[in-house]
Amino acid sequence: MTESNWTKIRRELHQIPELGFKEYKTQQYILDYVQKLPQNHIEVTTWKTGVLVFVNGTVGEKTVTYRADIDGLPIHEQTGYDFASQHEGRMHACGHDFHMTIALGALTQVVEERVENHVLFVFQPAEEGPGGAQPMLASDEMNQYDIDYIFALHIDPKRPVGTVASKEGLLFANTSELFIDFHGQGGHAAYPHETKDMMMAASAFNIQLQQVVGRMVNPLEDAVVTLGKMEAGTVQNIIPETARVEGTIRTTKAKTMPLIKASIERILKGIEERYDCRTAVDYGANYYMVDNDSKYVEQFRNVLEGTEIEFVEAEEAMTGEDFGYMLKELPGFMFWLGVDSPYGLHHSQLKPKEDAIEVGIEAVVRMIES
Repeated sequence: MTESNWTKIRRELHQIPELGFKEYKTQQYILDYVQKLPQNHIEVTTWKTGVLVFVNGTVGEKTVTYRADIDGLPIHEQTGYDFASQHEGRMHACGHDFHMTIALGALTQVVEERVENHVLFVFQPAEEGPGGAQPMLASDEMNQYDIDYIFALHIDPKRPVGTVASKEGLLFANTSELFIDFHGQGGHAAYPHETKDMMMAASAFNIQLQQVVGRMVNPLEDAVVTLGKMEAGTVQNIIPETARVEGTIRTTKAKTMPLIKASIERILKGIEERYDCRTAVDYGANYYMVDNDSKYVEQFRNVLEGTEIEFVEAEEAMTGEDFGYMLKELPGFMFWLGVDSPYGLHHSQLKPKEDAIEVGIEAVVRMIES
């Protein structure tokens, strides 16, 4: 299939972004595409809104698995594309339209030019939330296959087209969402002594939270706790009865995450005592770190030698990816694919260069064939 055809597929997928476990149109698009391929050597299974496509190899001693995530984000698109999202308030702002297109391209090549190994293509829902990797990996549908190793890619707007990047060991951090509600007693601004001010309680928590990493985490273990949203109050002369803060926790060591959460809960107990209020904490989606197997990173590096694709050593990133749950249970790796966009991931104006699709397909197929 020509490059223009892959561009067409990417643009069609870009127009139908859907949130986690609601990827109904996306799933049907993938199934319709796969149905057009030669069916002699493939098996298709669905899991929730995901799709698994198994391609029988000519020898079949091993099963290589490639994963692509398929969900979009709750973002209003502002790219100016004539193929912009048709779903209001939804956008493929993390490149999953690219990820799916590359997977379909690699799948097509493997079906038409069969390889020795069995190959399983996993189109996974809900990467952005609430998290599809862990339950999909535990499903009967995926466990029917004896997987030898698994790999995946993620677009990187900061790198030029024609480059890929990865590293041995930690690539992405452990991450957890953080949502905290404060419940007190509101009242008139002129009578603060008759209230339990949740603006004060939430503010005090925010200040104390900044001490968690600096004083409760080993300085040799990277971690960051950030509050990005705070809500309280309705008008200037009413003391708010409730407040809510939202943020994230990110660590480079799995063992650090529970330590930080325990510290947060101790702080909240003190806030409850000091401000005579109730608090409730929710950690939302939690993602395990992406920890690359050195064997497969080295194999990938070697596979690309002598090609026009440049392999670059990556750095650790505090971003999160639920593919980490798959690497926790299976050997494998993830790599960045350069797409050269002036706007970054999760930005309403993300515009990856479509030349990168062919680069991604070639890199994936070369790894599968190796």
